[in-house]
Amino acid sequence: MPINLDGILLPVTTPFLATEEVNTAGFASNLETWNDTGIVGYVVLGSTGERVNLDEKEYLQVIETARRAIPEGLTCIAGAGQQSTRGTIKEIERAAEAGAEAVLVITPSFYKSAITQDALVRHYLAVADASPVPVILYSMPDLTGIKIEPETAAPLSAHQNIIGMKDSSADIAKFAETVRLVPEDFALMIGNGTVLCEALQAGARGGILAVGCVVPGLCIEIFGAVQAGDIDRAKVLQEKLTPLARAVTKTYGIGGLKTAMEIAGLVGGAVRAPLLRPDEAGVAEIALLLTQANNALDQVPSDLISQSASPAATGSSLADKGPDA
Repeated sequence: MPINLDGILLPVTTPFLATEEVNTAGFASNLETWNDTGIVGYVVLGSTGERVNLDEKEYLQVIETARRAIPEGLTCIAGAGQQSTRGTIKEIERAAEAGAEAVLVITPSFYKSAITQDALVRHYLAVADASPVPVILYSMPDLTGIKIEPETAAPLSAHQNIIGMKDSSADIAKFAETVRLVPEDFALMIGNGTVLCEALQAGARGGILAVGCVVPGLCIEIFGAVQAGDIDRAKVLQEKLTPLARAVTKTYGIGGLKTAMEIAGLVGGAVRAPLLRPDEAGVAEIALLLTQANNALDQVPSDLISQSASPAATGSSLADKGPDA
């Protein structure tokens, strides 16, 4: 079955108990809630999922739990990527055995000065040759300091086992250049919720958005509005999404996202040290921004609301499901 990347996917968190053990029951509960929101799939154990803080046994446990909880028809992607090509290939093999349909492979970065664009091409080609499942490139320069340039994505996009790329920067000019250089069937995904509307206009197939974990309906509405050509509405909705998207990523990080999830009635849980949860002022700010984002659809002026049906029409907010969602 083809991997569906046309829409909004959630890079989900990994909930931990107070003891910092993986809360598999809470994780499954979150997935069951998200399954009905109108998203097209998930990335488990990406950067939002604290992959680097889990050991191999936990890594497989989370993928296996996800595979059981995610119904057929929703895409199940696992994050992967060690510092060596050899280690990355071995990790992908284990992820595929645990049930991942595809892998989102982050750039190696420890030996940063040695990770040239040529080194990235060689790395990803070797990984794609060996991977038993489709590979999605992952450019996350805020965390790695390494960017997959458009001129690097172009030759990689020709490989039959490399099906797309997640770009988590906010560089829309480079994003648009990548769109220009890769084949039409290569799925370019935006990973930064603050520029969802702009990236979709530039040619993104969809988004893999941390903020979508708490406001999936709003993200889906923006996607649908752009698809329908209702750019004015999409821009207004983006203005409502951006402050929350920034708060649960750059400002407060994963601890902020887990806080927002708890406010939304989901299982947030602890972060693993040395990561931190936000302080009292941060929690209050996140709560306010979440309320404003949840109210966004009602506040959009009626003359900006498209009369045509769009894929966003079925998107629901977690707020609609009540505190026990």
